[in-house]
Amino acid sequence: MDRIFSGIQPSGNLHLGNYLGAMKNWVDLQHDYECIFCMVDMHAITVWQDPAELRATTRELAAGMIAAGIDPKKNILFNQSQVSAHAELAWVFNCVARMGWLNRMTQFKEKAGKNRENVSVGLFAYPCLMAADILIYKATHVPVGEDQKQHLELTRDVAQKFNNDFGKEVFPLPEPLIFGAGTRVMSLRDGEKKMSKSDPSDYARINMTDDADAIALKIRKAKTDPNPLPDAVAGLEGRPEASNLLGIYGALTGKSLEAAVAECAGMAFSDFKGRLADAAVAKLAPINAEMARLRQDPAYIDGILKDGAQKAAALAKPVLDEVYEAVGFLRP
Repeated sequence: MDRIFSGIQPSGNLHLGNYLGAMKNWVDLQHDYECIFCMVDMHAITVWQDPAELRATTRELAAGMIAAGIDPKKNILFNQSQVSAHAELAWVFNCVARMGWLNRMTQFKEKAGKNRENVSVGLFAYPCLMAADILIYKATHVPVGEDQKQHLELTRDVAQKFNNDFGKEVFPLPEPLIFGAGTRVMSLRDGEKKMSKSDPSDYARINMTDDADAIALKIRKAKTDPNPLPDAVAGLEGRPEASNLLGIYGALTGKSLEAAVAECAGMAFSDFKGRLADAAVAKLAPINAEMARLRQDPAYIDGILKDGAQKAAALAKPVLDEVYEAVGFLRP
């Protein structure tokens, strides 16, 4: 069976974009692939994190993933820092990757901005750790959004260069799995900005911890335009808010964008928002309730992550041994 690796940062405030863009897809993938799902807490510390908060958000993320439908008995679910092989392979990849490759990473340029000289080395070398995350398990496929494609291409470059440098086919070249509708969920206050936990307005996002009343209120207040919904996808051109809300509705109800548009053609936003709120509450309310239950039992969450880390470490060890043999390290 093909193997998937996918990770998500435990940065807190899980929202609808995290669910539709990642977790919902992972739930579907677990039936067809061997899946390794990781809370990448080592990536999180490329910027300052409060230690106690990082532990709390790691547990919250694990609770969210399980509540969304990821089965920890069927998949490997763990946090990255519990498996030291990630960091060990990342150092080897730091010595394989080229500065020019990392300098071209658009996400680094966006995150560093004008403060480039003062960001952490970890933020610059982030793609090497991401490559290690994937390749330490010889993953064959990686679910990615459009904004992560460049990092996966670098992972493939690192794998190929390592294989060429040491004359051994140690690593596969992982393939991307790119999902369509619902992958890129935009802000409820601005249809041209991605939904984000860092948006100053809580009304810009639907949090996975929001109750039914909060979800309905945020959808009622979502920005729209004065025209009724179109009868064809082409009619969404130049209407980012309408496109976003219809895309969310389709993703929540399992419909294509075309089907969602056909169903809601000609509706006023006031009527459509009621339908969207019902769909969002129906999907998220059970997840919200299960998250709340799991968060009351941190020992259970920690046990799942420890068990997952042990399984992940067992898979990673022979790969790291193979790498160290190829590189020429003396081993005990």
